[in-house]
Amino acid sequence: MRRVLTADRMRAAERSAESHHGMPSSLLMENAGRELAEVAHALGGPEARFVVVCGPGNNGGDGLVAARFLLARGRRVTLVLVGPSEKRTSGFQRNLLALGPSGLEPQALGALEAPRPGDVVVDALFGTGLTRAPTGEFAEAIQHLRRWREAGAKVVAADLPSGLHTDSAEPFEPCVEADITVSFGFLKPGQVLEPGASLCGDVRCVDIGLPAQAVEEREGQELLFVEEADARGAIAPRRSDTHKGTYGHVLVVAGSPGKSGAAALSALGALRGGAGLVTVATRAAVVESVLGHAPEVMGWPLESPGPLGLADLEPLLAAAEGKDVLVVGPGIPRGEETATLLGELLSRIEAPAVLDADALNAVSTDLSILRRAKGPLVLTPHPGEMSRLAGVSTKALQKERVKVARDFARTHGVTLVLKGARTLIAHAEGTVYVNPTGNPGMSTGGTGDVLSGVVGALLAQGLKLPEAAWTAVFAHGLSGDLMVARRGMMGLIATDVAKGLCQVWTRWDR
Repeated sequence: MRRVLTADRMRAAERSAESHHGMPSSLLMENAGRELAEVAHALGGPEARFVVVCGPGNNGGDGLVAARFLLARGRRVTLVLVGPSEKRTSGFQRNLLALGPSGLEPQALGALEAPRPGDVVVDALFGTGLTRAPTGEFAEAIQHLRRWREAGAKVVAADLPSGLHTDSAEPFEPCVEADITVSFGFLKPGQVLEPGASLCGDVRCVDIGLPAQAVEEREGQELLFVEEADARGAIAPRRSDTHKGTYGHVLVVAGSPGKSGAAALSALGALRGGAGLVTVATRAAVVESVLGHAPEVMGWPLESPGPLGLADLEPLLAAAEGKDVLVVGPGIPRGEETATLLGELLSRIEAPAVLDADALNAVSTDLSILRRAKGPLVLTPHPGEMSRLAGVSTKALQKERVKVARDFARTHGVTLVLKGARTLIAHAEGTVYVNPTGNPGMSTGGTGDVLSGVVGALLAQGLKLPEAAWTAVFAHGLSGDLMVARRGMMGLIATDVAKGLCQVWTRWDR
């Protein structure tokens, strides 16, 4: 699990490293530039030319160090300095002087021969401090970088592509698109959240000597990036002396006439997620249809007609008896009493519950249901559902996904899975986890139903929150990635993702 630091926290860590841990900023810059040069050097072929474009700040200083190391490796380097000399930091000035003996003279941007395919451009214009759109010669330099990349040159960004906001991950105009971004010390939000993550290309986080102890702990404010080793390690290998009862019984409350597939997909997600037993409680008219998708699923008919309401309370309480987890919502028939039913049901059941789809829409009309729940809750909204839950527009939500998810989880005491590109998992105590797996091919009906089942399955097997949630999200997304590698994005469907979980477990030896 990697920590993700805002620009403010990075600056505080660098100050603390110098004042309390004996790591001066000059040495941090030297280390950063050396690592930047190593990545650029490895990217360029034997005949590659290197263009290093430096702004006047410390990010430019990193670029100057990189230029010096590239020259030491015998590389052909062209240096471009952008911005007024009076804005140059002491670190920049020091490393510009250090380049003196090399004889490398800065070149004017407009006089440069355009880089060829195979050449490498190092973007060291701006670092983590940019707060407004680049203008003037900075904007012109970014436009050159963009054209060079379009012409086939590779772009390596120092910490962030220039023009990208560190914390919001939103690009200003213009903004560089990098092939590789070298992240110094710790990851930044702009590198792991969209749309910034796509502009960063391949992110390489390198050690520059910044002590972990220099990072101030901020309880309830941590942002963490989930890695495959974390998710794999959360699931223990199965022992030989186990049986179906060992791996839990999931009750899926889902489906309705015309939407039996939603119930089936959630049940399949639970089965492929490793649950020992899965029962689907649904309207009597669709039980056989649901069971037809998977003979391993058991059915519990709900005899009352129409939308879910208070008449279903006692049958659902009976169905929940002895179950380890409830998954509620995919394809349910929602009506005027559905929110009241959910409030009563959740207030009487101690087992964890996963709320998805129309269960979320019902709860959005009375959020007090969440606090009245007796057991732990996981909510798995897509942006439209989250907009209704949080009472904000989808546009506003997408601009502040981390804040909205964190605030909602803390306020209501739940674990929130905010689905989308780079799904977020927010825990009630304030930590937010960023999931890197998944792809646009999964933008199809039913994949969220599969996810709700996987979350339920891992909870049934004994994983605690928030670990069960971020592990399920990672595995679900990785399943989609593995299936896309075999089948492509076009036409990927939810049952493919359910089947692909077997590839994940094989990969993880689980």
